[in-house]
Amino acid sequence: MSALRPTVGTKVYHLMAGPGDIAPYVLTPGDPDRVPRIARYWDSARAVATHREYVTYTGTYKGAPISAVSTGIGGPAAAIAIEELLTLGANTFIRVGTTGALHEWIRVGDVIINTGAVRFDGASNAYAMPEYPAVASYDVVLALITAAEMLGVKYHVGLTASTADFYVGQGRPGFRDYQPPWSRDIVDTLSSMNVLNFEMEAATIYTIANIHGARAGGIMAVIANRKTNEFVPDAGVEDAIKVANEAVRILYEWDTIKSNMGLKYLTMNVIKEWVKR
Repeated sequence: MSALRPTVGTKVYHLMAGPGDIAPYVLTPGDPDRVPRIARYWDSARAVATHREYVTYTGTYKGAPISAVSTGIGGPAAAIAIEELLTLGANTFIRVGTTGALHEWIRVGDVIINTGAVRFDGASNAYAMPEYPAVASYDVVLALITAAEMLGVKYHVGLTASTADFYVGQGRPGFRDYQPPWSRDIVDTLSSMNVLNFEMEAATIYTIANIHGARAGGIMAVIANRKTNEFVPDAGVEDAIKVANEAVRILYEWDTIKSNMGLKYLTMNVIKEWVKR
């Protein structure tokens, strides 16, 4: 590792994980408490480290090597996690988050699979100019859709807006009702552009992953609807977890077939071969 990248022995500084601790496929919830919930479905799991907002577990799920690492809240903390995970060999990231929907027809308890993100996160600006798109990897999106279909989970597919702030940044009044003019209209503005939801990390994760040739996607449990003012803490989270775990299994099987066929990219032949199984 470069001397400019701080380490503690062989471990990366923030995650406190070292070589061999991280699987290629990583689920990245924001909430540290969601990591053991994710790992509960695995065939095997071990707690790797707990340091600051970063809780790390690694194991296997239906034969697939898998890790779960919490990123904390917001783009800066997520960027640190993705940087250090890439250093340790991870190449596929699936954010497993919670979200507020921006349309009446998206129900609390549904899940949203995002294809890309509006870059209001702030952190991604350190990596790329504003015109650089924050897009999810098509095979990760397809794996999430396939998993949701197989599990019978109600899902929606489309864009998210990743914000740098939960309150004013997402159109809520701040302390003493402070709210600049642009904040008052942001929910209606984004919903008119067919943006489906608010959250805080996807744009950062997608941008960094794309820059480094890694894969990323995200599934969000709808715990709030900003149009109807409904809020149910934890609604849909278990479904999002199940879908994300199953998507890793699907990606692992697709990647194994690709490797056996000498292919770099997912193709219809790979999918047809997988369906035969």
